[in-house]
Amino acid sequence: MIYPKIPLAQSIIQTCLSKGITTIVISPGSRNAPLTIGFSSNPAFNCYSIADERSAAFFALGIAQQTKEPVALVCTSGSALLNYYPAYAEAFYSQIPLIVISADRPQSKIDIGDGQTIRQENVFANHSVYNANLQEEVSIENDIKINEAINAAIDKKGPVHINAPFEEPLYETVTELSVQTTFIASAKVNKTIATGDLADFAKIWNNSARKMVLVGVNDPNVVSDETVQALAKDNSVVVLTETTSNLHHPTFINNIDTIITPFTDQDFMDFCPDILVTFGGMIVSKRIKAFLRKYKPKHHWHIDSLRAYDTFGILTKHFEVETNVFFDAFLPLTHDIDSDYFAKGQALKLLRKQKSEEYWSKISFSDFKVFEKVIPNLPKNSQLQISNSSAIRYAQLIEIDPSIEVFCNRGTSGIDGSTSTAIGAAVANGKQTVFITGDIGFLYDSNALWNNYIPKNFKIILINNGGGGIFRILPGHAETPVFNTYFETSHCLTAEHLAKMYRFDYLIAHDEATLTTGLQQLYEQNEKPVILEVFTPTLENDKILLQFFKELI
Repeated sequence: MIYPKIPLAQSIIQTCLSKGITTIVISPGSRNAPLTIGFSSNPAFNCYSIADERSAAFFALGIAQQTKEPVALVCTSGSALLNYYPAYAEAFYSQIPLIVISADRPQSKIDIGDGQTIRQENVFANHSVYNANLQEEVSIENDIKINEAINAAIDKKGPVHINAPFEEPLYETVTELSVQTTFIASAKVNKTIATGDLADFAKIWNNSARKMVLVGVNDPNVVSDETVQALAKDNSVVVLTETTSNLHHPTFINNIDTIITPFTDQDFMDFCPDILVTFGGMIVSKRIKAFLRKYKPKHHWHIDSLRAYDTFGILTKHFEVETNVFFDAFLPLTHDIDSDYFAKGQALKLLRKQKSEEYWSKISFSDFKVFEKVIPNLPKNSQLQISNSSAIRYAQLIEIDPSIEVFCNRGTSGIDGSTSTAIGAAVANGKQTVFITGDIGFLYDSNALWNNYIPKNFKIILINNGGGGIFRILPGHAETPVFNTYFETSHCLTAEHLAKMYRFDYLIAHDEATLTTGLQQLYEQNEKPVILEVFTPTLENDKILLQFFKELI
């Protein structure tokens, strides 16, 4: 076996191995050579080489998103480290474990004019669950910090930073280890909740005729069927989910904006719950957030073993347990009461579905028409990755098959790494993965395609409307040079040459007929990754979407 000669590098590598951290994403460089040599020379590690650090970090995020296990990132010194920050922040807010291991110059070389040198210690402090600033010399203190960093990534479900200074020479190797590493086990304990602690809350529940359960970003298949069925049959409960909730039942309302956008003030007051129960991550719908901030429920309970964001400014209780742990203890304490809250929700759902179908049948080819065709035709049992901005919002309006898993970077809601994340997820999950994105997000993260690991059956559906279409939907839109240049970012670019350069098959659609043909060809081709680029009319998309909400009444 070949090992780096530098003892500190040996300590980091061996501690990762002892803790089962075996997926390593490396960006080429010189200062990180001891780590690169050590990780890549040991067959116990599964190593990936991604040149662009920003893309590498989102690629690692996609893997960790799927495996729920920490992925290590390794980079050289200097600005390379800073390129990890967008994915690092996303990991923090999406509770995804990442371990950033940055090579650094020795402390004596910082701020003296040495090349490729910045202040790397604590650079992610605002969005980090642990920062380990190591010393050059091997010590028990270093070992403790490395252990605590990895434990924190696992226990706190977030990103950690291990900064390791290496002095030259960097490339020397040995065949025997010169260190003995310390193993510190995680102290994490699965949290439970006593029935007695829930009695007062059950009393409030049992005396409330209107309960709303709102589910944010949620992993597939984590909520027990018993909980789903119990919530679905309660006449006083309305369950609102989003595409990213990955929670399904025929009675759940999965298109929130379609339901509440046409509401009058009286409708909002009638629909406002006495109790709001939330679990899962970030909520996409701006309208539901505005609704609950204005028409405030008396109680808001959030269920999460780690964090509780007061999204609506009304949080009254944080239950610090996993969702199933809470409901397994809580639901036996509840009983049915007379209420028409559920029935009113179902009547609204039926009405809006009929109105939606009527509208879709008459609209022209547009972004909305594309989603109305694409979402129902996704392959069963596949995974859908969606970019941010317009794409995720359109997807909220279309019913999706329960067999399809849905993911989106909603922690920071940025467009910067959606493609890279989708590719990392596709590598990790082994499923048919379809990525839907807009043109600006795709172009922004085009280095994601500079990747030697893209599965042959990976599909990209790129909706090109010639700019940032979401800005036409938001308040303040006007046809001016300032808007077109600085907000919408108008352009005439396509993915054709990128597809050729990165050896993707390339398909085009520009109307409903070619979209139907293109989707068929997209899913038939599994020998090479494919981009289906769909061109929609820049000036019509916002009008068609805004008119949709007007015709739902």
